[in-house]
Amino acid sequence: MSSFQRYLPKLAATTFLCLLTGIAASADDEYGIFELINRTSGSYEETLAAVGDALEASNLTVHGHHEVRVPEQKQRAHVFVLTSPDYRAIAGNESPRTVSAQVLRVAVYTWGDEQRTLINMANPVPHAMVFYAGSDNYDKLVAGARKAAAEIRESLSGIPGDAVSEQQEPQRTEKHYRKFKGDGPARMMAKFRTFQKSQLLIHEADSNGFAEVLATVTAAIAGSTAQDVEEPDGWDQLVQIPFGETAVYIGVSNPYIEDRMIRINSRFRSDGKSDNAPYPGVDHVAALPTEILILKEDGKTTVRHYGQMWRMQLYFWDSGYRAFTANVGVPAAISNSIEDLVSDSLE
Repeated sequence: MSSFQRYLPKLAATTFLCLLTGIAASADDEYGIFELINRTSGSYEETLAAVGDALEASNLTVHGHHEVRVPEQKQRAHVFVLTSPDYRAIAGNESPRTVSAQVLRVAVYTWGDEQRTLINMANPVPHAMVFYAGSDNYDKLVAGARKAAAEIRESLSGIPGDAVSEQQEPQRTEKHYRKFKGDGPARMMAKFRTFQKSQLLIHEADSNGFAEVLATVTAAIAGSTAQDVEEPDGWDQLVQIPFGETAVYIGVSNPYIEDRMIRINSRFRSDGKSDNAPYPGVDHVAALPTEILILKEDGKTTVRHYGQMWRMQLYFWDSGYRAFTANVGVPAAISNSIEDLVSDSLE
C-alpha cells in the first residue's frame, strides 16, 4: 500500500471543508498569494517523501521538484511544480500569455524554533484573478482555479499532522488582484504595470521559428552555470511545460534569487524567527521558479520574462516597503541576468 492510499480516509472531510470555504467567499475577502495546508507531525524527510508519493498518486501532473538553497542551510525547503489537467482544459482557449496562472506550486519547509515541517502552496485562486482579469470566461476560470486548489488540498490531506486552509501574507482583495500593478508606494517601482506590461519582450521572430527559438533558449540555459549567492548569472532549469502549440513555460532558479528572496522576506519579520530558525521567509519559496515564456502570438514567436519588481511585489510585499527600498537593485540584477542569457543566445 502506498503512502497516499493510507491517507484516503481523511479526504472526505477535507473536500467538505474546501466546498464550505468556497461558499463562504465574498467580495471583501482577502486571499493570500500563499495558502498553508498542513502543519505536519513528521520530520522534513518523512514529509517530503509522503508529499511526493501523494502528488504522484493524484490526478495532478508533477513536472519537477527542487531543493531550495536556504541561506547557511539553517532550514530546509523544497518546491514541487505541478499542473491540473482539469484546470488546463478549462483554460485551454485563453491567451498563451496567461499560462503562468496554470502552473501550480507546493512547498515543504521547516519553520519556527522547533523547525516544524509545514506545507503550503502558491494559491491558484488569486493567480487566476490576476491573469484572467480581462477574460470573458473569468468566473469559469476562477472556479477552475478553486477546484485546482481543492485538488492539491485533497491530495495532501492525509499527510500526518493538522490539515488546514489558512491564507498567508501577502493578502489582497479580489479587486486588488484583478488590477494588480504593485502595492502601496512601491507601485512606482513596478512602473504601475499590469501583468501584460510586466511580461517584458526579450526576442521576437517569425511564428515558424518557434521550435528553433525554444531549442536555442533551452540550450542556453543548460549551458549556463549557476554561480554562488553573490552572482545573479547562470540558471538551473527546473521545469519545461508545453501548453499546446502556442506556449512553453520554462521555470528557472539559481542560488542568487533563492538567497535574496528568503533573506529579504525574513529581514523585518519576527513571527517564527529565532536563532535556530532565522529565516521565516522560507514560507514564500512557492514563488519559485521564475519564468521564461516562449509564445506564439499574432503571427510571431516571442520570448518574454517578468519584470522582477512586479513579480517580487506580488509575492513578497509583506516584507515591507523598507525591504524593497533597501534591495532596489536586486530585481534588475535578476532581470538583466535572464535577459542577457536569452538575448545573447538568439543573436
